[in-house]
Amino acid sequence: MAAPTRLAVLGAPIAHSRSPQLQAAAYRVLGLDWEYGRAEVDAAGLADFLARLGPEWRGLSLTMPLKREVLRLVPDRDPLVARLGLANTVLLGERPRLFNTDVGGIERVLARHGVTPLRVVVLGAGATAASALEAVRRAGATERIAAARDPQRAGEALGDLATAFTTLAAAPLAAADLVIATLPGGADAAVAVPPAVPGVPLLDVAYDPWPSPLGAAWSAAGGRLLHGLDMLLEQAVLQVRVFTQGDPDAPLPDEERVRDAMAAALA
Repeated sequence: MAAPTRLAVLGAPIAHSRSPQLQAAAYRVLGLDWEYGRAEVDAAGLADFLARLGPEWRGLSLTMPLKREVLRLVPDRDPLVARLGLANTVLLGERPRLFNTDVGGIERVLARHGVTPLRVVVLGAGATAASALEAVRRAGATERIAAARDPQRAGEALGDLATAFTTLAAAPLAAADLVIATLPGGADAAVAVPPAVPGVPLLDVAYDPWPSPLGAAWSAAGGRLLHGLDMLLEQAVLQVRVFTQGDPDAPLPDEERVRDAMAAALA
């Protein structure tokens, strides 16, 4: 009897991940008897994990701290991964290939909520911040301000993805037409929320806990809060495209029904 097709999300920590529920819902709708799990893997353990995978493995989703580490282990990558230097998706097989669905996931969230940003502030300087800056650049944002604890290090990490750098405390939130927070949940105490930001959307990618202290303060100040699970959902749809069809730009059969099932799995 052939081993079932296997997939998993890797990272450290990983117990909080909602990806197994999301992906399992998609494969049920698609009629695929695939198993999607989770594994605690840190940067030091990634090479050994990849080396032990058998032919039944189809793909991997990657979270912190593996999105940059994987590039030294898998040389084949799509152009977006080559541009950003980070990946969150591995399509396995004879020649494994890297993809980044975080950028497209953020683009899809903004499109679904009717957000067309021109002046964006991104809080954080890690891998998700890089994807967020690329997403808003592709969406037409001409001012892309990265706010971090150490603006100099942020500049070294993000380069021309941002047009300006500042500290978290000085982040010009009130002047933005979109704010994206990529900070770990609860790590945003240094961000000064302005007294009123009516209608301005904040996409807070942290979803555990929800809302984050920043998200709660933003809503209380009159801002519009976009859930971090929205990004998780939209990038996961693109991952399912990769795992089933090898292409994040190739829509799934009956994709809206697949997406609805994945959204229901998060409820």
